[in-house]
Amino acid sequence: MKLSVKSDYATRAILSLARRHGNREVCRVEEIARENGVPPNYLVQILIELKSADIVRSVRGKAGGYQLARSPAEITFGDVLRCVHGALFDSPALIDDACPVQLRECWKRLRCAVESEASDINFQQLVEAGADPARMFYI
Repeated sequence: MKLSVKSDYATRAILSLARRHGNREVCRVEEIARENGVPPNYLVQILIELKSADIVRSVRGKAGGYQLARSPAEITFGDVLRCVHGALFDSPALIDDACPVQLRECWKRLRCAVESEASDINFQQLVEAGADPARMFYI
């Protein structure tokens, strides 16, 4: 399983917005990009995808930008990854009748584990872990 840089950039952007969520602060693309070392033009494309999944919302106007559409506790790592990639884990073996049953079951278990872990991590946990180094979040 190999995720693209797009998934990294998407999760960085959501974490930046999650840190500001309590203030209802709107954040400009350029600020998120600068804060995370992400190309602004690429970040705009990612934010549009996240908006279509109701993870972020845009605010128009001179003071516009982006903010989370839901609380950080309601947005999981898996939500963001599925938005930019689709299925988190896929293998041709899962639907290949020629693949031995015991191997297909192993692939299913692995897929289930990846999906479960990604869905168990929410951005509120990540914000809190960053605020208190003693509460670091380990996967």
